[in-house]
Amino acid sequence: MYYEWSVTIPELTGDEERNAYIYVPEEADRDPNARFPVLYMFDGQNLFFDDDASYGNSWKIMDYLSEHEIPLIVAALECNHHAETDECGGRLSEYSPFDFTSAHWGTIKGRGKITMDYIVNEFKPYVDRNFPTLPERDYTFIAGSSMGGLMTVYALLEYNDIFSRGAALSPAFGFDPEASGSMIQNSEIGKTVLYMDCGTEELRDKRDWEVYAFMTALLIRKGVMLDSRIVPGGIHSEITWQKSVPFFIRTLFYEL
Repeated sequence: MYYEWSVTIPELTGDEERNAYIYVPEEADRDPNARFPVLYMFDGQNLFFDDDASYGNSWKIMDYLSEHEIPLIVAALECNHHAETDECGGRLSEYSPFDFTSAHWGTIKGRGKITMDYIVNEFKPYVDRNFPTLPERDYTFIAGSSMGGLMTVYALLEYNDIFSRGAALSPAFGFDPEASGSMIQNSEIGKTVLYMDCGTEELRDKRDWEVYAFMTALLIRKGVMLDSRIVPGGIHSEITWQKSVPFFIRTLFYEL
């Protein structure tokens, strides 16, 4: 079952509406007492249908979960489509835990905390009230790609009382490796599981490899139970991320 409705995030984009999306397993229709873990995701417009996806290719995650009868709810919000230079900022700003400077976009003000506060304090409670969820930490996951992957790591570290497991595909550590590393090192976490990957075609030079390896090592030292994967031929695109769905779903459900 698939649902779509409109929400506003006043602290980010005022009264401008964006879409919220949710997939609920068909089992919920057959068994009114059934309850399911929830995977919260970033860039919701890219998850379900090619027609909605920003670049014409979606993750088709609903098709995969339905075909394999995986008992998981997916809840997601559409990203901010404004230019980074707009007054309200754009996707990079909304999906960054910290300020950083880009050669292309200039200084980006990180508003990731506002985004996560909305997800934790507004979106999750709404989902828990209206859908058959298992709301406890052990059954609350988070995932995203690129800046959404960076936000996934941030959410697991800084909102660790809410999220126990996550999947960070092609996480955008490279915008500010020092800030990303400090974020990991300064966190305090409980039992936490993370799937993380990056495509070989994204690791363009020695620095890219070193940054990914360094973040992997920091997460392991922090005690994160990390499933880290280099994707052969993988590119920075939904085309690759769609193929990673079976891998990270397996990790999210490992010994659940």
